Parts: sequence; structure tokens; C-alpha cells
Amino acid sequence: MSEFTTNTAFKHVSYLWDEAEAAKLAGDEVGLLIYRSNLLGADLRLTNYGGGNTSCKVTAKDPLTGTDTEVMWVKGSGGDLGTLKRSGLAALYMDRFLSLKNVYKGIAHEDEMVELFNYCIFDLDSKAPSIDTPLHGFLPFRHIDHLHPDAAIAIAAAKDGKRITEELFGGKIGWVEWQRPGFDLGLKLRECLNQNPGIRGIMLGSHGLFTWGDTAYKSYVNTLEVIEKCATYLEENYGKKKPVFGGQRIQSLEPENRRKQAAAIAPVLRGFCSSQRNMIGHFTDDPRVLEFINSNDLDRLAPMGTSCPDHFLRTKISPLVLPLNATEDLSDTKILKEKIAPLFDSYRSMYTEYYETCKHPNSPAIRDTNPVIILYPGIGMFSFAKDKQTARVAAEFYINAINVMKGAEAISEYTSLPRQEAFNIEYWLLEEAKLQRMPKPKALSGKIALITGSAGGIGKAIAKKFIEEGAVAVINDNDASRLENADNDFQKQYGKDSYTAVILDVTQTNSIQAAFNAANLAFGGVDIIVNCAGLSISKPLEEHTEADWDILYDVLVKGQFKVTQQAVETMRKQTLGGDIINIVSKNALVSGPNNAGYGSAKAAQLHLSRLNAAELGADKIRVNVVNPDAVISDSKIWQSGWAEGRAKAYGVSVEELPAYYAKRTLLNEIILPEDIANACYVLVGGLMNKSTGNVLNVDGGVAMAFVR
Repeated sequence: MSEFTTNTAFKHVSYLWDEAEAAKLAGDEVGLLIYRSNLLGADLRLTNYGGGNTSCKVTAKDPLTGTDTEVMWVKGSGGDLGTLKRSGLAALYMDRFLSLKNVYKGIAHEDEMVELFNYCIFDLDSKAPSIDTPLHGFLPFRHIDHLHPDAAIAIAAAKDGKRITEELFGGKIGWVEWQRPGFDLGLKLRECLNQNPGIRGIMLGSHGLFTWGDTAYKSYVNTLEVIEKCATYLEENYGKKKPVFGGQRIQSLEPENRRKQAAAIAPVLRGFCSSQRNMIGHFTDDPRVLEFINSNDLDRLAPMGTSCPDHFLRTKISPLVLPLNATEDLSDTKILKEKIAPLFDSYRSMYTEYYETCKHPNSPAIRDTNPVIILYPGIGMFSFAKDKQTARVAAEFYINAINVMKGAEAISEYTSLPRQEAFNIEYWLLEEAKLQRMPKPKALSGKIALITGSAGGIGKAIAKKFIEEGAVAVINDNDASRLENADNDFQKQYGKDSYTAVILDVTQTNSIQAAFNAANLAFGGVDIIVNCAGLSISKPLEEHTEADWDILYDVLVKGQFKVTQQAVETMRKQTLGGDIINIVSKNALVSGPNNAGYGSAKAAQLHLSRLNAAELGADKIRVNVVNPDAVISDSKIWQSGWAEGRAKAYGVSVEELPAYYAKRTLLNEIILPEDIANACYVLVGGLMNKSTGNVLNVDGGVAMAFVR
């Protein structure tokens, strides 16, 4: 391996450096730091989401004296390398930082040093400096990368990782034993460099990798080369001494069957994981997961937990392994819960014992004792957390941990972080302070909403409102083109972790089941159902056909019934209660001309809601109704013959309808989809949890539609 190379033919990492892009940043070392960081963060083989940090040291004018001074720019607390911007960096005077050694009182006091970093701030708009700041500050190099690549951690977590590192790199990579990140570890890195002049990087036991260079480019290439060499070494040893993970013990089900099995069990698992607060789930049957969970070594390796602190903080001390057959009959929820309940009891007891055994006098109170990662051999991996992104990232981190175990076992023997060290990271007072600074959850955080007909009109407005208030949403429509447009809209506005999109025809049982399976796989279940899908037909009695009648009742009445039926099955699996809102109409209460089919179907919807409310109260499932009127904006109804029919009935033109509807209301208001969305939020936002069987009119005030 050369000192630095221009050979970009890497196999195990992605060489993404673009000379033209880099040339635009010539002379801007901080800009090149951000560019390099984004490239490194774009390849999950190099570092995981939110993990690692990078830095550069530059000469700048001191704004107080006008003299040149050395400044270190380093990734601040939190954030992700792949999306890092200048606002995510901390900038510190190097002379002030280095002077902190004069007041350092030893490892027992190193947490106190974090507050002192603030006295070193150069740029007042800086991000708060992270605990890793000293790891960069005490190394003299202009550009430094600290990453958590699976290939390097596999060596760092191997029983004889130090020897392997020495032999593999011929002494060009140093070694520092495991130590919690902080001021003292920064001093240890400098000591390692002093004892090994000329090294090109340092391996941190069980933790990660430090590499550097005199320029952004040299640091980038050095990092890639070291990781490439680690990955190549692992690849050469997979299966050489023994089968990977001891060989496969079982075979996975076929993809369709394992996803069906996963969808069936996900709401049950979510219910158990949500014993303290509602959790959002994530499921993956990634081949790397299946290789691990189907192996002979699963029972030995899984309880050991992870090694890298970044992995551990996201995935907890160890996963819960379900001792169920992949073909287990999951149809009887009661029997399934009886099988699973003792597993969760045992996990919670294990976690409580871990806390009680390892806690310090000043440790934060014990947190949620439920597992984050759940492994189902033959099926896949579930993760549960406060929101979708956190659950998804936890799964990604556990895949990182699987990669590390696989590599370490191939070249030696995997070693995990000792439990006391793991506890010291998980319940670190500095981590607790970071958690306490996080914003309070929104009203619908942890809630999963499925709104039928949510690719446009009222349904789309409801889905957006719920997402903005913290929920995740299952958007759907029976029109693929309309759904695709909504999908693009939601992706741009909210991002992939806020919703999932699925075709749903409420007249088809299989389509309804598929939509709920999608909700279970994407998020773990469902908490809120809004039956919003609809259509309208306005004709005189003599012109109404049997086909008109059937489609109205199939969509509005039977559709509401069947979606509610499936929702209740899922909600009962979770045992978390739930909300069902039915978007009905003022026409359920008001008689008018040319409206026999639509009006009577809406009346049936309204009474079906009352019946469901009376039946489902024991399950803590609330059923309420929102009655809109004349919501014209973005509605498919008004693209059909309904507008012409209503205009004819009222003796006005289609263009005059909005004004006509507004003038007949007590408030003289046009009703918008957002008005209906706000009403739905009122019912599910937490202030009306003891309310069911109600009708909320959102029609501008139509006296004939008053319920009482």
C-alpha cells in the first residue's frame, strides 16, 4: 500500500472525489473539510449515520487582535457527516485548547473539561464542541478523519486485534486500547503518535479508526486505503478457517412468506415494546441479517452485544431473539401473546439487573427496559424506537454490528464491550444531558396513521397535518398516477421516514389486507384510521342506476366497514387502543334533491360509526365522525359529474358553487381540506382521549345539519 495513491480502483469503498468540484473550493480548507466529510458520510461502509467526525486546522485572523492564529474546525455535537454543513462545525482557538492540559486534573475529572471547550470557541456561530474534540485537537495533522468502518472495527474488536493490526500494516497503524472518548483518550492518541512517529493512522480498540493527511485529499485517500486494506484482509479470510457464523442452522422462508409472517407478528411486538411509550417499528430481511440470524453461532454471539459505542448506543445492550419457528402459526393472537410475553419479561428483568449491577450513585434513572432490536430466525430483524428514523438507523447500526462480528470471527474471535463499560457509555451523564436538551415530542409522536384516499383532497391534507404533528402516515389511493404524484410531494416535503405509500382499493379485501401489511412492515402497526376514501353521484331518483347504488355503498359503507374491521384486528394485537375517524358528510343528516344514493350511504356511514363506537370502547378504540360540507379544493368529486349535478339541483352554474355553498352557511365561509384536517387532529391530538361516538361538524354552520 503506497503512502498516497492516485489509483481509484477501490473494491470495498467508494472513491467519490471529483477534482473539478474540489477545484472550486481551492484555498477554502473548511469548504474542503465539508466536501470530504460529505463524501465519507455518503458511503455507509466507511461510517454509520451520525457516526464519526472530521476536522481541519487552518490559520485565521483573530477578530480581537488582527493577528494570525491557528483554528481547528471539527464536527460538532450531533449531526451526520453525509449531510454536514458549516453550521454543524465547531471552531476553536488551538492555543486556548492546548492550554487546557494545564488545568486537567486527571481521568476522574475529564467530563468537567467539556464545559471548558466553550472558552476556546473562535466562531461564535459554532456548533457545541463534541466529546471527541480532544481526539482531534492533540493530533498535529491539518486534516483528520475519525470513522467507524465495519472492516476496521472487526479488527479492533477481535481478541488479538492489536497483533493483527501490527502485522497487517507493518507498524504503520498505531493501536490504543479501548477507552471511553474524552480528554484523556485524546492525550493517549498523541502519546501513541509520539511513540510511533511516521504512522498513518491509529486503531482504537473496539471503537474505530483515526487517519489523517496534510491536505483534505491526502486525508481522504489515506482513509480509503486503510479501510480497503482491512476489508480485503477480511474477505480473504471469510470461511477460510471455519464456516461463516458456524454455518447455517436453518433456511429462511421465501421473501413473500417471510414478509407475510413479519407483518403478522409486528403489531404484537410493537405492543410489547410500547409498554412505556408508543414506539415506531422498522423491519428488514437484508441478506446480512438473515445470514446471522439463521446461523449456528446466533445463540452465542447475540447475547454478547456490540463493541463500538456508536453501535451500542443505538441498539442497547443486546437484542431479543425470538425462539419461534419461521413457519409458526401466528393466527391466534392470544396464544402468540402468551408465547411472547415471558420473553419480554425475561428481557426486562435482564436489563434491570444490568442497570442495578452497573449503576453509579449519580447515574440517571433507568430508561425503557424493552429491547430495541428483535431477531426472528428465518424471517428478519425488527427494531423499535421513538420515531421511524431512529428505528431505521438502529437497524442499520445492528447490521454494522453483524458485519463486525462476522469479520472478527473470520480472523480471530469476536469480543464485545464489557458490560460495565457499555453501561458507562449508555448512562454517561454527558449523554443524559444531550437527551435532556432534545425538544419535547409532538402530540402525535409515536403514532401511526392510515388515511384512506390520501393522495389528494381531504385525505392528503389530513395526512400532512398528522405528519406535521409528529405521526407517520400510510398514504394511499386506488389511482396509481395520483398516488405517485402524492408520493413525490410527500418525499420532498417530509422525507422517507415520515410516510409510506401503497395502492389501496377499499372495495377489495386483498387490497385492504396488503395496505395493512405494508403499514405493519413499515412502522409496526397502526394507531389512527381515517376512513376518507369516497366518491359522489348526484342524480334524480329515476336516473339512478343499480351500478351507481352499488359503487356508492361498496366504497362508502362497505369500504368503511372492511377497513375498520382490519384496523381493529391490528389494534387488538397491539393492545394500545386507537382512533378511528370517519369522514362522513352533512348529507348524512340533511335531506336534499338528487341525492338518494349518496345521502343514504352517508347516513349509513354515520350510524355504522355509532355502532362501532359502542362495540369498541372496551378495547380503548375511539370512533368519531367529522362531517364536512362542500370541500371543493383538490377533490376528485368535483372532477366528476357531481359538481354539475349539485349545480343543477341548486339552480346555479358550476362556477358559482363555491360562493353558493359559502353563502348558505352561518359563518359565510368556504371550507378547505385543511379545515377538515384540523378537526381530525382535534380528535386525536390527546385532549379528547375520553371522547367517542361524537360528530364534529366542519361545514361553516349549516343549521339543518346540527346533530341536536
